[in-house]
Amino acid sequence: MDLGLKDRVYIVTGGTRGLGRAAARELVADGARVVVSGRGEKSVAAAEAELGGRGQAVGVVADNADPAAPDRLIGAARDAFKRLDGVLISVGGPPPGTSDTIDDDQWRAAFESVFLGAVRLSRAVAAELDGGGVIGFVLSSSVYEPIPGLALSNAFRPGLAGYAKSLANELGPRGIRVVGLVPAHIETDRVRELDAHTGHADAARARATAGVPLRRYGTPEEFGRSAAFLLSPAASYLTGVMLSVDGGVRRSF
Repeated sequence: MDLGLKDRVYIVTGGTRGLGRAAARELVADGARVVVSGRGEKSVAAAEAELGGRGQAVGVVADNADPAAPDRLIGAARDAFKRLDGVLISVGGPPPGTSDTIDDDQWRAAFESVFLGAVRLSRAVAAELDGGGVIGFVLSSSVYEPIPGLALSNAFRPGLAGYAKSLANELGPRGIRVVGLVPAHIETDRVRELDAHTGHADAARARATAGVPLRRYGTPEEFGRSAAFLLSPAASYLTGVMLSVDGGVRRSF
């Protein structure tokens, strides 16, 4: 099936690693062009090269928490590709910790990065998009239920999902879609780090996969293909939806 992605242009934050990079890779593979951001010059340069160089991808060093990031990313898309069709807002998960171990500075930093940075960027992109544009958010299974030891994610990801649904209502009359992806048990560095954080990585993995109907972790490529579809014109009648990419863990309507 042709997803209709050829020559469309998307911003992908956190596009230098993990789920963001997987999504950017699949978008480019189907003919889209991307602006990818990350916080390190080397990782941004490496992602740009892997994705095909300046004809297909432009890397920008930017932090989602920086109030200046939206203008820089939108400007890069306009300068390089003369258009913008959507954004996928992905940000690395905040550090693990429980409510009694996380201090005020960590709460503020996570709020700026995970929540407010996403709100700022989505607001700026919405002002630039025409009908047919799309805003996507990479969320977490903490949207549905808390994950032990991840108090920051448990607090901010559900709030961001609620914001995304509200935004879908607001932008729908303009023909702009808003979607969310809710990954769980995808084989990324972040998941491996969290498994190792338990002190018993193999046991943690075994417990996790025992609850997955497909009995395995998903691959970044599987997540990326799901993201590319949701962002594409092929999904033109999907908005306000939160798609679980989790091997069937949430078997609900």
